[in-house]
Amino acid sequence: MASTAPLTEMEVRKAKPKDKAYKLFDGGGLYLHVQPNGSRIWRLKFRQPDGKENVLTFGPYPEITLQDAREKRLEARRLMLQGVNPAKQRDDAKRLQAERAANTFEKIAREWYANKVPTWSERTAKNMIVRLQADIFPAIGARPITDLKHRDIIDTLRKIEERGATEIAKRLKAVCSQIFSYAIQCGLTERNLVADMKDVLKTRRASHFAAIDADELPAFLTSLERNEARMFEPTRIAVRLMLLIFVRTSELIETPWSEIDLEKGEWIIPWQRMKRGKLTVNPDTTNHHVCLSRQGLTLLRELHAITGGSKYLFPNQRDPKKPISNNTILVALERMGYKGRMTGHGFRALAMSTIKERLGYRHEVVDRQLAHAPRDKVASAYDRAQFLAERKKMMQDWADYIDALSPRAASAEGRSVPIRTGVHAA
Repeated sequence: MASTAPLTEMEVRKAKPKDKAYKLFDGGGLYLHVQPNGSRIWRLKFRQPDGKENVLTFGPYPEITLQDAREKRLEARRLMLQGVNPAKQRDDAKRLQAERAANTFEKIAREWYANKVPTWSERTAKNMIVRLQADIFPAIGARPITDLKHRDIIDTLRKIEERGATEIAKRLKAVCSQIFSYAIQCGLTERNLVADMKDVLKTRRASHFAAIDADELPAFLTSLERNEARMFEPTRIAVRLMLLIFVRTSELIETPWSEIDLEKGEWIIPWQRMKRGKLTVNPDTTNHHVCLSRQGLTLLRELHAITGGSKYLFPNQRDPKKPISNNTILVALERMGYKGRMTGHGFRALAMSTIKERLGYRHEVVDRQLAHAPRDKVASAYDRAQFLAERKKMMQDWADYIDALSPRAASAEGRSVPIRTGVHAA
């Protein structure tokens, strides 16, 4: 049987449509299929190992040139020599390409999120998805994870950094790394791009929360007493309570009245609301005794007359079913003129240093009142057995110390502030 003469570029270019479709053969099973509508498609006819005939479509002319079609024929013949069905490989490649296109960063991130949610607190879960939806998904969420490059991730994180949210950028960098790791474990990508990014974000020098020192307390108390910032009374009480009991800001503003017994003068915060109680691994299940001083209890009774009908000590004005915002105390401090000098957390630092240095209490006692983690289980047991009485006395001494610094005390009889350094030294 005579072999088919190879086609020339001229023959292919001049192939015109006819009433019926026809084929121009180039040899080796390759042919140009000319349709009545004028389309010209390169195809390859071949036999599978089981003897069945099959056809591969390479694409239209002139997008696929004669030379392109011949190279594709050669690739197909090489596969057949290796026992590979080129049609099956084509279908597998198309399926893989479709899977890769479907496995977008957002799709994989949401799968990762769904797996992690059971181990998180409700607040952590909510914050995580809000951050991803606001900062990550709009930039790279629709992209297949296999198509992403280092530059895509870096540009996304630096855009967050540029608006001043350096800590959020740092946290989301770690989140993206976890998502890539999850994708690798699921066989959806082969490399964690973020793991290579050691120095792409700006480094920040570690700093403590802004806090005034003991010598600045009289001026602070004077400002609070004069209320030139024109704060509402619940806000003033909130600031006073932060000074007197120095719990964490969230622990104060999210307190329901049900936790406080005004008759007994007790305030016990359930461990589930405490910072260490929210840990997913080995949470601290010890309830926190706030240890109210007489002054603290008086403030709570004054507050109860104002907000006692609400669920929370400090209900939100717009939605009383919710507590005030975390920023309320910070804004109040700014209006008092302490922007950059004092924060809600700063009351804890102020109390820690002043109670130890001016009132002479041991570090361990103040540390337990701050609800910091004890070093070991023995220390934790000793805390519950021995420190509570000492903490109650300490909190009353602290409240009396603050009272002695108040404008009213300073103007009455010119009394000096009692300094009892060393009285409670270990």
